[in-house]
Amino acid sequence: MDTNKIAVGLDIGTTKIVAMVGRKNEYGKVEILGIGKAKSLGVHRGVVNNITQTIQSIQQAVQEAEAASGHKIESVTVGIAGQHIRSLQHSDYITRANSELVIDEEDIDRLINQVHKLVMLPGEEIIHVLPQEYKVDGQAEIKEPIGMYGGRLEANFHVVVGQVSSIRNIARCVQSAGLQLEGITLEPLASADAVLSREEKEAGVALIDIGGGTTDLAVFKDGIIRHTAVIPFGGNVITEDIKEGCSIIEKQAELLKIKFGSAWPGENRDNEIVSIPGLRGREPKEITLKNLSKIIHARVEEIVEQVYVEIKNYGHEEQKKKLIAGIVLTGGGSQLTHLKQLVEYITGMDTRIGYPNEHLAGDSDTEVASPLYATAVGLVMDGLKRQQRKQAEIKQTELEQAKTEVEEQEPVSIQKQRVSFLDKITERVKEFLDNAE
Repeated sequence: MDTNKIAVGLDIGTTKIVAMVGRKNEYGKVEILGIGKAKSLGVHRGVVNNITQTIQSIQQAVQEAEAASGHKIESVTVGIAGQHIRSLQHSDYITRANSELVIDEEDIDRLINQVHKLVMLPGEEIIHVLPQEYKVDGQAEIKEPIGMYGGRLEANFHVVVGQVSSIRNIARCVQSAGLQLEGITLEPLASADAVLSREEKEAGVALIDIGGGTTDLAVFKDGIIRHTAVIPFGGNVITEDIKEGCSIIEKQAELLKIKFGSAWPGENRDNEIVSIPGLRGREPKEITLKNLSKIIHARVEEIVEQVYVEIKNYGHEEQKKKLIAGIVLTGGGSQLTHLKQLVEYITGMDTRIGYPNEHLAGDSDTEVASPLYATAVGLVMDGLKRQQRKQAEIKQTELEQAKTEVEEQEPVSIQKQRVSFLDKITERVKEFLDNAE
């Protein structure tokens, strides 16, 4: 394995933009070489609303990451979220011309391409098509149909849809910052890769990533992604509520939330008071911690209840779809004191805080293993996977040219097909930007 190959994840968030440089070490773990972050000024609820400011923030984060890692950054894997993301379930089938031949990746590719032709609302584009399970000639619950005989191949798909303009705006910012777009990934999927174990995905788990502008949800069961949603509220609305409720400025509200905030009002006694300096010679303000946690509690409860509605939409209450591993909280907002207890109280599900150390090398910096960087770590992992696939494809082409037996290469070609649809959208966005120059 070439350990010199680096990958860069670029997490364009509402509060911060993070560029993270990583590579695989000899044990197959991800080693983070450098990290750069900048305040995100041009993004609102996960959607770019000021191109110039976003480009500047990306450049600042990338320069910082270059200085920290000692590597020149040329291409990045970008995460997308935002309130324009929605998902739907869809079933489709193909009839095979010759049922005497076994099903191969070309058949699955054909089926996936058929789903891509779904008619979307104007201005929407399919971002991910994620196969759930397959049916071959009416035989259900097949996870891997390749190598089987059958005339009719059916599948249930989880289709993630987003606004074309939002995706193009992000691509535009990345290109204008002097970077190449390596790939686009849905942020909840990146975070899930970084913080969830294989056992949790098998047992059934809901990952809740609480960011600054959005709260992302990804539900897994039997090792397969079953449901995704983006809720347009995050840590920023909590800060906004504190600002309004206590009549203080945003900077002070953010500090109050981080230092003294709690999602459980019962924890604070009435006589616990924090004093905040007044503006330009005005009297200092005194705020009781009980009031502060009441404000936080009200908003957090609203966010958690909205997420819980989405978990119910997936069908968590059905015995077959039960999420045995419960909930995993990650993202910057998950660091709020007593949030875990509140989520357990509202949902009645086991909850833990997710740290992205599942796949990180043992000597990683503790800062990197914070829930704050879950998405960025996931994007680096995604970038490394893409590189591996590219190398595998090059090797396979060489093998085919040499007319060698390629049976042992089959898993590689399966992998190639699986993600090709995501790469297609990246190619389309690149093409669009090149033509728009």
